[in-house]
Amino acid sequence: MASLGQIIFWGMIVMIFVAAGFIILILSVSFAVQGLGGSQGTVDSNNKWPIVNLGEDVILSCKFKTSTNSGESTSQVSITWKKKGLSEVVYSYNKGAVQLTEQNPQFKDRTQLFSDAIGGGNASMLLRNVKIKDEGVYYCSVNAPSCSGTASVNLRVAAFSAPKLKWVNTTLTAEGERWFPKPDVLWLDVNDNVLNESETSFFNNSAGITRFISSLQKITLNDSYTCIIQNHLVKAVSRATVKDIEISTRTFFSFPTAAAPPILLPQRHVLAATTSLFLWIYQLT
Repeated sequence: MASLGQIIFWGMIVMIFVAAGFIILILSVSFAVQGLGGSQGTVDSNNKWPIVNLGEDVILSCKFKTSTNSGESTSQVSITWKKKGLSEVVYSYNKGAVQLTEQNPQFKDRTQLFSDAIGGGNASMLLRNVKIKDEGVYYCSVNAPSCSGTASVNLRVAAFSAPKLKWVNTTLTAEGERWFPKPDVLWLDVNDNVLNESETSFFNNSAGITRFISSLQKITLNDSYTCIIQNHLVKAVSRATVKDIEISTRTFFSFPTAAAPPILLPQRHVLAATTSLFLWIYQLT
């Protein structure tokens, strides 16, 4: 006959497996519904934090799972795009027909879906001529025979342009025509050391777009310099090489990615909880 200690031991083993299964279930649900864009069900977005240059077009990504390999009948699919804080819709598509009677005037003649791709699970929306007030969280809701759910996309709007660099005597000047939000400007030498011999002036227009002129003094011929222009949305790195009679430049843009929100039960906490259970069982036995 098993002793009391053995009964307790095996009982705790069963509890560990039950607890582990429960934790895995919680993590699965957490990953499914707490994704970066807050997607639900089988509706999701490939790009949940897009950054668009002011005045350009952007595609807000949204996809959904179809019931067959051949796709979904568009006459059975409903797609609604909304923007957080607005009561009217951004775009509405219901069973093969576009319905814009309740569209917010802000988006008139600036939105469309890709009708030929809806049957294949593409509910993405094209937004033309993006304005600063377009920034915000958008919700893509899909109702189809194969699935029903919502994905969110956080659109961020910036203004950025490659600076114009010119060299006069011993001064290298960078001029940025349009930046938003207001950027910081930094100069580096060929060894990436910060150069303090620079002056930067900023000018804002009525729309809040910033223009800047930054001058670096005491440069030397046949040497390379880097001008870094950045805000929290965009970083531009312009490298300039000053030669005897000319200047060669290259500009690269990069965009930060948003960090994922905290998971409901981080893995380290799960491991710590499991370790504690094992220690407790060991003490009992």
